[in-house]
Amino acid sequence: MEKLEISVESIVFQAIDNTFSVFKARSKTNGKITVVYKGPAPLNGDQAQLSGEWIEHPKFGRQFKAQQCTVAQVSSISGIERFLASGAISGVGKATAQRIVEKFGATTLEVLSKTPERLAEVNGIGAKKAETIATSYAELSDMKELMLFLEEHGISSNYAVKIKASYGSSALRRIEENPYCLAADINGIGFKTADRLAMSLGIKKEEQERIRAGLDFALAEIASAGNTCLPEEQLLTMATRLLQIDSEYVYTTYTKLVDNNLLRTEEYGDTRLVYPEYLFRAETNVAKRLNFLKDKVNNLLRIDYEAVIQKWEQETGIKLAENQIEAVKASLEHGVFVLTGGPGTGKTTVVKGIMAVLEKTGCKILLAAPTGRAARRLAESAGHSAATVHRMLEYTPNGEQYFFGRNEETPLEADAVIIDEASMLDINLANYLLKAIPVGCRLIFVGDVDQLPSVGPGSFLKDVIRSKMVPVVRLQHIFRQAALSPIVVNAHRINRGLSPICEKASDFAFVEILNESEAAAFIVQKYLEIVREIGWEAVQVLSPMHKNPCGVMNLNKLLQGKVNPPAFGKTEVITANGILRVGDKVMQIRNNYEKEVFNGDIGKIVRINGRNLTVTYPGRPEGENVEYASAEIDELQLAYAMSVHKAQGSEYNYVIMPLVASHYIMLQRNLFYTGITRAKNKVVLVGTTAAVNTAVSNDNIRRRYSLLAERMQEEQNLV
Repeated sequence: MEKLEISVESIVFQAIDNTFSVFKARSKTNGKITVVYKGPAPLNGDQAQLSGEWIEHPKFGRQFKAQQCTVAQVSSISGIERFLASGAISGVGKATAQRIVEKFGATTLEVLSKTPERLAEVNGIGAKKAETIATSYAELSDMKELMLFLEEHGISSNYAVKIKASYGSSALRRIEENPYCLAADINGIGFKTADRLAMSLGIKKEEQERIRAGLDFALAEIASAGNTCLPEEQLLTMATRLLQIDSEYVYTTYTKLVDNNLLRTEEYGDTRLVYPEYLFRAETNVAKRLNFLKDKVNNLLRIDYEAVIQKWEQETGIKLAENQIEAVKASLEHGVFVLTGGPGTGKTTVVKGIMAVLEKTGCKILLAAPTGRAARRLAESAGHSAATVHRMLEYTPNGEQYFFGRNEETPLEADAVIIDEASMLDINLANYLLKAIPVGCRLIFVGDVDQLPSVGPGSFLKDVIRSKMVPVVRLQHIFRQAALSPIVVNAHRINRGLSPICEKASDFAFVEILNESEAAAFIVQKYLEIVREIGWEAVQVLSPMHKNPCGVMNLNKLLQGKVNPPAFGKTEVITANGILRVGDKVMQIRNNYEKEVFNGDIGKIVRINGRNLTVTYPGRPEGENVEYASAEIDELQLAYAMSVHKAQGSEYNYVIMPLVASHYIMLQRNLFYTGITRAKNKVVLVGTTAAVNTAVSNDNIRRRYSLLAERMQEEQNLV
């Protein structure tokens, strides 16, 4: 790798999230050069050392592609003046920079750092302007210091913006005190990167601080895979491999954490399961609250609910089936009730019937779902206002922490709470929800237990059903109107392990294409046809995986190139997730409760202005757009194609789904089932018969590590 000493002369391009830059520089050995760097550009006048290689760009010619860019402290008077005039400091242009340097000379940077009030001595700078310049310089100095610190310790300065956004002015102090916080808090930094930094700061391999961080990271990885706990032996093996030290050191630290209740354990048969303390508390509390609430239901004022149901049937022209009536009754007689069933089995009809009886008695009903998309669908189908669970619980961010306004002390003001898409509830959200349910309130969970489980830890709905401790009605009969839908029919066939019935001209089609690149090209063409017909909101490509020709990443790249290609005057930004343009269909990839946009929400970029990006999301009040600052832009990615997991809780008129050989790891029945049930009107499968058959037959789904069902049974036995 070649090294160059350079002086920065001008910035050609700077991505607003600081993940890519192009700048002109002068090198003693190579003269004037163009540098491309996957990171934030240095400032005009900066002296820097680059490590990288020369490349030949087909359009722009010879360039130096820098892997590292380490900026040295500006020392020469001319360098200081160029730095001040670079535009990086608010209130300082070329003329002001010249006057400041003429006044303070080589001590200029010292004045800016230590006695910035002296700037008022410069002709044309008053006290207010001096304060503006000083504040801007302090922020810039903090960022430069952080970037330099990261580069010195072998970590890309690309992360500086994210770290600064998370930790503010205390970023350096936080990292020096506990470098492992980066692995927990900063997206894109894993344990190995944080560990490399820690070692360069002098932390020894066998230190307890490092071992604890390794154990914490291992448990966090387990939780991100959907588990609330892990067998002790697996955890210790995983941590030892991660830390690359003798297992005795790991075990010694582990036992201390257990003794101090920082890790919790539970014996289950011959296995000892280990929990992070917060998941242990969540799981045990959920079990206790469910068992407590299920028998504490308020009477419905002696109402004849059978008569109410009959009258509702007459008014609506709906005739409930026997098990639907059973479901309505069970929901009224118990404090906690679960309603599950596949598409077309009448879950929505039952919910309407339950609401009709409850409203007749004057009950206050709250409806909610885990995501904004699911809440909007619930409101439309039930004819009643609905919110996200977070909004219903009055979620309030507070710096790096958050709290819920509705809890044990200030419970929800409701006589009945209905939660739709309950399969998406993870154990943490279920815990906060149950804390806020008042005694006597009816809590009704509605969802399809055969869909993919929650993204977060636990299998809440499945475990509650498996416990057999609360009443459950599973709707299985497909009603006549739904039975005419090939999507509904095939969903139930797939769920029973039978291959779908596909016909080219029907609403459930299969196009066999063996070559995966050709399959991807077909998907792009089909998408363009449908968008021209019904618009961008109504069609979605869903893929089982991110990589390979028919994976999310490649399909998004191909689709963007056709649907929204670059054009003169069309603004775009380069981000960690690729190029985003005005007009692009994008998806939120992490929950942002402050903005009330959630993992999987889809919108459209309507404006890119300087360092800000604006997205409009369907379903929000007109004109209520969401603004993203530069440090937040990595929360967005292209959404012409998305994973099946991200589509949970959503519904589209038209779904295109590739199923090809390279997806073999993810060809599973519940994923296939979840994917096609996102479609309301039409499904087109693209790929091979062998891949479809594998997806149908593969029902070997690993159970997540969780003891919720067992805890519920144990709690009941203790009563």
